[in-house]
Amino acid sequence: MALEIEHKYLVKNDGFRKLASSSCRISQGYLCREPERTVRVRIKGEKGFITVKGKNDGATRMEFEYEVGVGDALEMLRMCVPPVLEKTRYLVPFEGHVWEVDEFHGALEGLVTAEIELSSEEESYARPPFLGEDVTGNPAYYNSNL
Repeated sequence: MALEIEHKYLVKNDGFRKLASSSCRISQGYLCREPERTVRVRIKGEKGFITVKGKNDGATRMEFEYEVGVGDALEMLRMCVPPVLEKTRYLVPFEGHVWEVDEFHGALEGLVTAEIELSSEEESYARPPFLGEDVTGNPAYYNSNL
């Protein structure tokens, strides 16, 4: 069983840009967006993925991700419940961790979030200066609800 433990924040300024080590474009949609489970299809760069996630228990939930052909991912995106999200993901190393900063496009233009994945709920981490409000566990900021 794979567990995902992450904390999510709103981003209050563009200070992350100068710290980013890389970025890539992501298109993602949801075949299922029920609170107990989500099934996500994603094209990240030149690769396709399908991800199944369980219900959140605090900052933790089950997650299973598999690479699929990009052609298959494109077809599955057409089957997704609208909207398909478009975003640019920046990888931002900061004091021993890598933050994933997502800058949304289209109808969500202006929304920027940052996530950190941890190995345990008790793991400590430094907060970079571009972080704003902690929205961990707030369903309004789950990608599946955006």
